[in-house]
Amino acid sequence: MSASPGTDRVRRFLLEEHPVRGQLVQLEAAWAALREHAAYPAPVRDLLGEATAAAVLLASTLKFDGSLTLQLQGDGAVRLLVAQCTRDFRIRSVAHFDAERVAPDFATLAGNGRIMVTVESIERGAPYQGIVPLAGDSLAECIDGYFATSEQLPTRVRLAADAARAGGLLVQQLPGVEAGAAWERVREHAAGLDAHDLLYASPESLAQRSAPAEDVRLFAGSAVSFECRCSRERVLGVLQSLGEDEVQSVLQEQGNVTVTCDFCHRPYLFDAIDVAQIFGPPSVPTPDGIN
Repeated sequence: MSASPGTDRVRRFLLEEHPVRGQLVQLEAAWAALREHAAYPAPVRDLLGEATAAAVLLASTLKFDGSLTLQLQGDGAVRLLVAQCTRDFRIRSVAHFDAERVAPDFATLAGNGRIMVTVESIERGAPYQGIVPLAGDSLAECIDGYFATSEQLPTRVRLAADAARAGGLLVQQLPGVEAGAAWERVREHAAGLDAHDLLYASPESLAQRSAPAEDVRLFAGSAVSFECRCSRERVLGVLQSLGEDEVQSVLQEQGNVTVTCDFCHRPYLFDAIDVAQIFGPPSVPTPDGIN
């Protein structure tokens, strides 16, 4: 599908006279492509959309060459949710859930658990990881807690998603300076934006409504797209790591080996010839005494 004007971009804005910045994103075509081969109940779908938007917003606050992963893991209906965004804003996300336990409220979906933000950077080498408990009435509140605990930056995050769009807004006081009353005004105005505003208001309107009494500069931003990084070669590596005995067992039982990507749900099919090319032909027992 083609995106509406202004969607599928992450955009940065600044207050000209105060040390406050913001990021906003609205996803449409990328959000549809991400779910093209997956069926989620509406509450899980919306939480996945919020997490995807959050991953984009978090990545947009960093300068790094790699990927950022936002992971929610708990004992609620959504056992595991993973949203990833690369430095050039290619996204992919997946959620694992218990269908019989799904309910509209965040507490039931998430349960007790934690949120992990992992940044893998080529320059840094070892990944950076921040972990905070699932404490709040929404995913946005949990991410506010992440910034307060791990980054120690005054931040307000708003997130929303529906069947057509996913989006969000992040406003933040610049590190090392005090914004005082200006920050409190921006924080309050951001809190007043509802889900429809976040998803369907123009970026220009969202930025200005976050700081209505201020001179706001909105930048052009960067395109966001869905891209799964799975490939037949990567799946071959997975099969090799499982070992010949296990793969041959599946082949004998099912006639072929099918591996489906968690993120894009694309199936990769391997028959007996494929398996033989990976491991060589299956060994045949040699009778005793014969060399």
